[in-house]
Amino acid sequence: MFTDSVRSYLLGLQQTIVDTMQRLDGGTFVRDGWTRAPGERLQGDGLTRCIEEGALLERAGCNFSHVRGPALPPSATQHRPELAGAPFEALGVSLVFHPRNPYVPTVHMNVRLFAALPADKPPVQWFGGGMDLTPYYGFEDDARHFHRACRAALDPFGAELHPRFKRWCDEYFFLKHRNEPRGVGGIFFDDFSELGFERGFQMLRSVGDAFLGAYVPIVERRRDTPYGEREREFQAIRRGRYVEFNLVFDRGTLFGLQSGGRTESILVSMPPRVRWVYSHQPEPGSAEARLYSDFLRPRDWCE
Repeated sequence: MFTDSVRSYLLGLQQTIVDTMQRLDGGTFVRDGWTRAPGERLQGDGLTRCIEEGALLERAGCNFSHVRGPALPPSATQHRPELAGAPFEALGVSLVFHPRNPYVPTVHMNVRLFAALPADKPPVQWFGGGMDLTPYYGFEDDARHFHRACRAALDPFGAELHPRFKRWCDEYFFLKHRNEPRGVGGIFFDDFSELGFERGFQMLRSVGDAFLGAYVPIVERRRDTPYGEREREFQAIRRGRYVEFNLVFDRGTLFGLQSGGRTESILVSMPPRVRWVYSHQPEPGSAEARLYSDFLRPRDWCE
């Protein structure tokens, strides 16, 4: 089956990432395996790995899932209307890490394969994924490192991919109701099949394998930075923007909820401490204001 090699890779990737983050945190990610029995809306299985109240990670989830369903939901076919209602198979790894220290950015990464299985026709397969960085306090070195790691992951597959996927990320992770980017971006791609299955799978692996090299050096550089209640307060306010995006715009969250996915696994991406403050404005000239003026705007971080 064409999904066997993808499944094996994804489970290995999840374990490698969890092992590394456990070493950095000193705590343990719980294992929460699950299956869906025949007769349920979705069938399949998955493995949620989660840590809460760690020394480094206030909450972090790294999920594997492999599901099959009778009909693709609207969130999965908005760019492929001819496949609406077709049976499907989907598998992937998705993670969101919310560190405790406000100087360590939140990060998101996912890699996935979808296959639509229309009746009496060959399967239609496509890849999706990417990674993006959401700092609370901006550092030029961190943003440049993260974006250069993303570019290096894509370069072997065509020089045109990084600027294309970088722009796609900037446009996708954008809170339209606030006219505001979620973070400093990274790369994003979806409905991607133009390289064919084998080459596309190689690209997917390159992106997944690049994640730790993109994120861990930033963690190690910032994790011991002193902070106080002011920084925690601003972190909680900015985390509110993260929640808004995930619940209103994120295709993965919407797909999971619309297709009858496992709610606890879907919402493990939510931060544990969050605030909404009416008409919040950072103090002019402050480090908090600089996040908005210098970082929350699309720019070429690789220059």
